[in-house]
Amino acid sequence: MSRTVSMKWNVRQVMAARGIFQTSELVPLLEERGIHLTRQYVHRVVTSAPQRINTDLLAALCDILECTAADLLQLEVVETQAAPPKSIGEKGSGIGDLRPIRARIRTPGDLT
Repeated sequence: MSRTVSMKWNVRQVMAARGIFQTSELVPLLEERGIHLTRQYVHRVVTSAPQRINTDLLAALCDILECTAADLLQLEVVETQAAPPKSIGEKGSGIGDLRPIRARIRTPGDLT
């Protein structure tokens, strides 16, 4: 059994719960806290889950939205079961079963 771990980015939902519906509203609030970002970058941070995030930016977002980092980032764990191993001699749809069909080249004079 294997586990896949990912983080869910809930900034948009927390913003809506606090009455902030446009990402451009965050720009002046972030600047008050010493975080100077363009409107486009703030939009990208809010709408798509970042692979990395600056801790100062995360702290500023938590302060603006009056929440904790756990409210913004939610851990998702998916447990998957590994496929059972095939027994020896068991036929499967392997790559060897996928063979090209031989082409028949015809000239304009061929009738068959």
